Amino acid sequence: VQLQASGGGLMQAGDSLRLSCTVSGRTFSTYALAWYRQAPGKERTFVAALSRNGRKITYADSVKGRFTISRDDAKNMVYLQMDTVKPEDTAVYYCTYRNTYNSDYAPTSGYDYWGQGTQVTVSS
Repeated sequence: VQLQASGGGLMQAGDSLRLSCTVSGRTFSTYALAWYRQAPGKERTFVAALSRNGRKITYADSVKGRFTISRDDAKNMVYLQMDTVKPEDTAVYYCTYRNTYNSDYAPTSGYDYWGQGTQVTVSS
């Protein structure tokens, strides 16, 4: 399985941006999906997760109400809609996946597969 995130760029505070991620593999519909981010000099942190069935979503408190995670199983894609961005959202954003037994589970940890991220920079 390979992951490729795209869609990052330079923005101003208050702007919107949608990140996309292609997850290769024939069992995409069996994965819980998530976005993480890593700011300069900091550890990678959880942003959002979406269950296999798309009904359960978990967000980090710092992005709740501003970011929206979604998936398109027909295209093997996961998205992160970022609205009302802030300078503290500046980071490299990564998509990831994991298998879950429970289809209604959107875990915030336990992800082990990472691809190249995409840089998001927000100026004030």
